[in-house]
Amino acid sequence: MTIQAYGAYAGDLPLEPIAITRRAPGAHDVQIDIAFCGVCHSDLHQVRAEWAGTLFPCVPGHEIVGRVSAVGAHVSRYQPGDLVGVGCIVDSCQHCAECDDGLENYCDHMVGTYNGPTADAPGHTLGGYSQRIVVDERYVLRIGHPAEQLAAVAPLLCAGITTWSPLRHWGAGPGKKVGVVGIGGLGHMGIKLAHALGARVVAFTTSDSKRQAALALGADEVVVSRNRAEMKAHTKSFDFILNTVAAPHDLDAFLALLRRDGTMALVGAPATPHPSPNVFNLIMKRRNLAGSLIGGISETQEMLDFCAQHGITADIELIRAEQINAAYERMLQGDVKYRFVIDCATLG
Repeated sequence: MTIQAYGAYAGDLPLEPIAITRRAPGAHDVQIDIAFCGVCHSDLHQVRAEWAGTLFPCVPGHEIVGRVSAVGAHVSRYQPGDLVGVGCIVDSCQHCAECDDGLENYCDHMVGTYNGPTADAPGHTLGGYSQRIVVDERYVLRIGHPAEQLAAVAPLLCAGITTWSPLRHWGAGPGKKVGVVGIGGLGHMGIKLAHALGARVVAFTTSDSKRQAALALGADEVVVSRNRAEMKAHTKSFDFILNTVAAPHDLDAFLALLRRDGTMALVGAPATPHPSPNVFNLIMKRRNLAGSLIGGISETQEMLDFCAQHGITADIELIRAEQINAAYERMLQGDVKYRFVIDCATLG
């Protein structure tokens, strides 16, 4: 079937309306009419070919929510009318150690929701800036939020799971002091989730103007990272720091705030490398500098269920499809609180 989408034909061209095709649902497929799609910083990096290997035409979008409109003959988990989501993964090998552990996000053959290999035309996956998508039921998530919150649920499919997975893996919860660096699309979700998990949450920002916003999101305290006295007051005190900043910066300033055996996990993906940290900052207190990539399907469902139970959604600005290029420029300037979401009804 032919549907409408928004994408680009080259890295130096703006996104524009394009017609794409979707396969008819196979035996194990779920067809989803997309209601809303969140806008991730990764979308911009990929479609502008700032990351290597972009395949064109590129249709970004991996924060997808909508309703099931058809299912294959052997689908057992979903039926037409169900509220569902699709995140960053639409396929994996299904038999490696990572897939067996429910960590498809680390499978060497994970297929991304866009720019991944597929037998469907044009030979690579096309994402959620579109009217419809067809996905194997294994990679479809159930949404428990009320329908009126659906637009604000969309960013949970990437920003939510990208912060939830490391918070859970490194044990954020009661009795733990957790830092969140950066108050943007990822960071604002990290603050909300760490707070809901019961941790003491300290938000780090370069801008004093974000102090009240961070407190409103659930932070117990806010530190302006450019203020040496504020930073020094937290030396050797954090169990875990979630660093969401997607620009190169000095990691040592935050590593020094970890207690012995503390961990800082990087989830922001800068276009160029961070300055190399000082090894002694790690050696002297057995500190850990780690990374984390989105999350597996089971933990994504866990996150969605937790958010539905606790009334957690993203803070969003809803836009029409034709506003996407302007939204990218605003996103580069940090001019969004905190995530753009496309109303896919405007694609028609």
